Amino acid sequence: MKHYSAQSKESALQKMMPPNNIAIAQLSIEMGIGESTLYNWRKQAIDKGHLVPGNGKNAEQWSSANKFSVVLETASLNQAELAEYCRSKGLYVEQVSAWRNACMDANANVKEQEKAFSIEAKKDKKQINQLEKELRRKDKALAETAALLVLRKKANAIWGEAEDE
Repeated sequence: MKHYSAQSKESALQKMMPPNNIAIAQLSIEMGIGESTLYNWRKQAIDKGHLVPGNGKNAEQWSSANKFSVVLETASLNQAELAEYCRSKGLYVEQVSAWRNACMDANANVKEQEKAFSIEAKKDKKQINQLEKELRRKDKALAETAALLVLRKKANAIWGEAEDE
């Protein structure tokens, strides 16, 4: 098992982080470090709460978790600090603001959604009851028809076929 220095690890993590955001496959080739090692380092950094996309995508293509991490990291920053943070990460202040608004609006429509789900559930229950009622009616009709056929067969067996039929 090959051991890497802390400097190599830190350098690789810096290259995975914004603004560089180099894909792990490319970084593996550049640095001569195995992809599995880089993925492991990225996982450890993410577990520690660092923002490490390392997938080569621009900021708008990041996962929701990474965007949310940026929102959390910038929540207590003033405008000047936010601008500095964005410059260091290769982001725009407008992007972070849009992500913050999206996070804040994520649960805004919960009551309306619950009401819509409730109405939909009532409609579904009504339709289910109607279909069950129709099914019971058809089952009764089928049972009656089967009973009549059985009685006709028994009657024909006892008295024979009627000649006018």
